[in-house]
Amino acid sequence: MISKVIKSVAALSITATMAFGAQGVMFNVADGNAETTYNTMVNQKIKSIGFVLSDPHARINDAYEKKYGSKTLEDGKPNPGYDPAWKKNLDNLGFFTVSNDVKIRELLLKNPELGGFSPFNLHIFKGLNENKTYVGHVMPQTMLDIVGVKDEAVRKEFAASFTELDAMVQKEIGGKVQVNEYKSLPAKPMMQFEITFNRPADLSEYLDEFQEKFEAAFEKNKYIIAGFKNYKEAYVDLNLEFSKYDAYFTYSLCHFTFSYNVFNKGRPDAGAFAPCSMYMYIPKDSNKLVIGMPRLANWVSVLNIEDKDMQKSVQDLDTEITQIMLSLGAKEL
Repeated sequence: MISKVIKSVAALSITATMAFGAQGVMFNVADGNAETTYNTMVNQKIKSIGFVLSDPHARINDAYEKKYGSKTLEDGKPNPGYDPAWKKNLDNLGFFTVSNDVKIRELLLKNPELGGFSPFNLHIFKGLNENKTYVGHVMPQTMLDIVGVKDEAVRKEFAASFTELDAMVQKEIGGKVQVNEYKSLPAKPMMQFEITFNRPADLSEYLDEFQEKFEAAFEKNKYIIAGFKNYKEAYVDLNLEFSKYDAYFTYSLCHFTFSYNVFNKGRPDAGAFAPCSMYMYIPKDSNKLVIGMPRLANWVSVLNIEDKDMQKSVQDLDTEITQIMLSLGAKEL
């Protein structure tokens, strides 16, 4: 189901460096349907190791079937979203964005671009015609390479923050561990922007206005705001220092039709990159909003996606997202 370049490794090698090349995405592949076990783990058990579940989106496959697999709506009218090529391929597909807020706080202070994968998706999927469940995430080293973190101390600490999570997945889900390899990232793996604004006495006035325009602009272009996490407020609630930023938050973005045409049409593993995390922050006493997001082109490179239609869709969305941001007054960096 996943790329042919996937290699199986022993459970004890989850965090070890492999000699095959750059590691992209890691999955535990368990026999049978592990949905119930996964749900218990992600909704209840991961909090015991410091992970916070932000925006769970369970069984996206059911929404695909409803939107694209039925000729008529519930009221009997024709369904404008019906796909004549509809085929039910998935038994489960879920996005559950998580992060270890306490452990990554100091790392975000050093490298705010880590918001490109904070939170990240602990992905689950199961094909309809395969009695195996896949649970996994993008490898932390690949996350670091995409967002451009060079500091070895930060890289080591960020990667180490996954150790307990990977051990829990191995304990609860089990199965073989599979990691795909890839040759290189896109020439420009990140999209980055900056907006200069007239700073009011009450910063919340600007943020409320901008967030309203931002959400409206993306929703107008058929994107879904799949999640929002305010790290600044989270650290205030935890009484943890985060004063380097006057604001720091991330949006999770999803284009439903795009995701359907990738995940339900042969590449459910690509869901490890979804939903896309766009970080935004304002340095202390600044009048600049800094914005960044990993390009969807990373999906093609890391997962060796060869389908031409999928490649074009990825290019189109990267272009469209950039255009939307420019329409909001952002300057591309």
